[in-house]
Amino acid sequence: MSGERAGAGLSDLLDPTRTAVLTMELQRAVVGDLATMGGLAEAAAETQTVANAARICRAARTAGARVVHCTAQFRADGAGSARNCKLLAVALDHNSEALAAGAPGAELVGELEAAPADIVISRLHGLTPFTSTALDQVLRNCGVTTVVAVGVSLNVGIAGLVLSAVDLGYQAVVPDDAVVGLPVDYGRAVMRNTISLLATVTSTDAIVEVWSP
Repeated sequence: MSGERAGAGLSDLLDPTRTAVLTMELQRAVVGDLATMGGLAEAAAETQTVANAARICRAARTAGARVVHCTAQFRADGAGSARNCKLLAVALDHNSEALAAGAPGAELVGELEAAPADIVISRLHGLTPFTSTALDQVLRNCGVTTVVAVGVSLNVGIAGLVLSAVDLGYQAVVPDDAVVGLPVDYGRAVMRNTISLLATVTSTDAIVEVWSP
């Protein structure tokens, strides 16, 4: 498996006492029933991304691994969010109401079956979950050394999450059937040409098997 550290098998890498699953923007207004970006939601449905991410979360909880949901939201007045790139400008113009703090669209998709032990870390700014949020410190306080990235999208968010995780010293694992990009073929190219150089690429089935009783 590309990116796997020397001498370490998947079971060792996914030791539940040192592993957290990070879900990326698996929210109702992003890939769920209130999606405002239809193409991404359709791609996630086509590839079973949400269903596979949910399977991994369930297996993680059963095994005792931490589940952390990384979400995006906006204030109603837009304060704290910058329009310093095209993607963020479009998000503020078209998704700010749907992803407003407290709005139904900002909620996690129901398939994740969020549990009381799960941690939610939201951001008001930027495109990736580690930058200027509490994510890194929370993971370190939980003893996490490996992160499993699931969700959307391979275009920016997942790629940024994985790169930041590696820069911060974490091992990264990415199940290729629990992430998606747009177009889908482009996402697959990102997996082959970028993610595989940074992370251990595996499958939902392989992770669930490791964490099965």
